[in-house]
Amino acid sequence: MERLTGLDSAFLALETSSAHMHVMATMVLDPSTAPDGFGVETIKALVAERLPLLPPFRRRLVPVPFGLHNPLWVEDPNFDLDYHVRRAALPRPGGPRELAAFTAEIAGRQLDRSHPLWEMWVVEGLESGHVALVMKLHHAAIDGALGVELMSHLFDLEPKPVARPDPTIVDRETIPSDLEMVLGAFTSFARRPLLFARAARNAVRSAVRVAQRLRNDPVEAGVPLTAPATSLTGVITPHRRVAFASVALADVKTVKETFGTTVNDVILATTSGALRRYLDQRGELPSRPLVAAIPASVRTEDERGVMGNRVSTMFANLAVHVEDPVERLRRAHAVMSGAKAVHEDIGGQTLSQWAAVAAPALFTRGMRIYERLLQGRHPPIMNLVLSNVPGPTFPLYYAGARLVSMFPMGPVMSGTGLNITVISYLDTVEVGIMACREVVPDVWQIAEGFADSLSELVKAAGRETQLEEESASEPRPAAMFPGPLDVPRDE
Repeated sequence: MERLTGLDSAFLALETSSAHMHVMATMVLDPSTAPDGFGVETIKALVAERLPLLPPFRRRLVPVPFGLHNPLWVEDPNFDLDYHVRRAALPRPGGPRELAAFTAEIAGRQLDRSHPLWEMWVVEGLESGHVALVMKLHHAAIDGALGVELMSHLFDLEPKPVARPDPTIVDRETIPSDLEMVLGAFTSFARRPLLFARAARNAVRSAVRVAQRLRNDPVEAGVPLTAPATSLTGVITPHRRVAFASVALADVKTVKETFGTTVNDVILATTSGALRRYLDQRGELPSRPLVAAIPASVRTEDERGVMGNRVSTMFANLAVHVEDPVERLRRAHAVMSGAKAVHEDIGGQTLSQWAAVAAPALFTRGMRIYERLLQGRHPPIMNLVLSNVPGPTFPLYYAGARLVSMFPMGPVMSGTGLNITVISYLDTVEVGIMACREVVPDVWQIAEGFADSLSELVKAAGRETQLEEESASEPRPAAMFPGPLDVPRDE
């Protein structure tokens, strides 16, 4: 049994009938590499075997009465693997758009909180004989870094699955009574003034550090509530659209090395270019940058494998108003450097400290009031959420089937209709786009813009390299003031 942290509980409270707080991944597998065959029963057998290594798969929520305190995670005494692993098939031709449409349909449904908060859909009928796994887990149980760790338990490094050690699972746990949980909540109330004082003190210190930095060394960074009004923001519905994109990791690295930036900078600039095309086609290109919220992991080595979230948030500008792709890249580099500096000044634990102050009931009520009265009626806090997670550089296998590609997707937040999540795998960069169906209807236009946007940067890198080579090969003019000749001296 384990109590949710304030931040984990906040992800539950942020969820409404329109804003679903689960994260997803659509993974395409090649079953031809499976030595013993591949099917739904094979997949179930592997999940059952690895279940001891997957706490988020085994535990369900126990809410505290009246939402007075954070809920508990407990081992589900009625765990039913058949409920969680489900089967589906795509209509022909079974290509990326059909798979994305199925993923969007699954994304538009909330997870049932009376069960462990995950589902795995085994999707057949893909072109080339491939099979897809569509995974859905609640954000209260997992963040991006933990998701990569869970992959290491579900996937193998070779087609023949390797037997894993079986840690002890608590089969049955004594769940506290409602009275015990209410009394525990009142105990937590006694600590709340201390938590509030600590969070307030740290917030003041953070504000002083940020003010000093801006005064002594001004930096560029995104600022919430300065986002331009575009069709990317608005009142969201439960309906979703999904699209996928893939670009070559080698192209990303070429741009990075040519212009002396980072992979993250290139991803930011590529996203800016794709969104610039989308907004320009709609006739709503803004005159100032978009604002993107960028989740940042603050998980320490001691917290590896621990359930829940160890995340904070940075804000960055996307220079969609700039036509030159190289200038967009330079601005992305400057903005990310500034955002990281400001994030360090604020502190990675600030978000979790404030989340621990409010009772879940107050958080939930506040979210309902916001959706009913304020959503879409104030300047946008941000235009989108953008995540970039480094993935494995080596091939992975699930029950013997080789992982061909994977597309991660994050939740669509109230007031913001778009989430773009990026992960690298082998020699590709995979992009998963989740959007509110009514707010961002042409999500494939954004996906198709990624390749074009990166191609612009690759061409610019080629021109830059050619200029450097031509400069290096040009004959040097004779020196106007040559040095002394090396004349041998008379002995």
